[in-house]
Amino acid sequence: MPEGDVTIFVCVACRRTRADLPEGYDQPGLSFAEALRERIARDGGTLPVEAVDCLAVCNRPCTVALAADGKWTYLIGDLDTDTHIDEIVGAAASFAASTNGIVPWKERPASFRKGVVARVPPLPARQQG
Repeated sequence: MPEGDVTIFVCVACRRTRADLPEGYDQPGLSFAEALRERIARDGGTLPVEAVDCLAVCNRPCTVALAADGKWTYLIGDLDTDTHIDEIVGAAASFAASTNGIVPWKERPASFRKGVVARVPPLPARQQG
């Protein structure tokens, strides 16, 4: 995967209602981040996965952001460790391969298509003065 400066940020603060747990919730981002790291390492990749305290998408756990310098950033929510790890790794590969971060619709896995919360434009390059 041409990883470049791509980072996957995973919200670990979001809580998902779980009646089967004594607390009444879990925090799916914790296991999602670890599963992503393991999957990427298994394939010999070095793509960084960073846990973050909040992506402000609390009603759509688990949420990730695909980000890189000079590229559009995607926020993708409603992800599940058991079913979406491979899709997010694939989406990150398509994102990394793009010149501007915009992944063509046909290259997006189903979880990416349905889960996009936002696409944020890149910051303009700063001029050194």
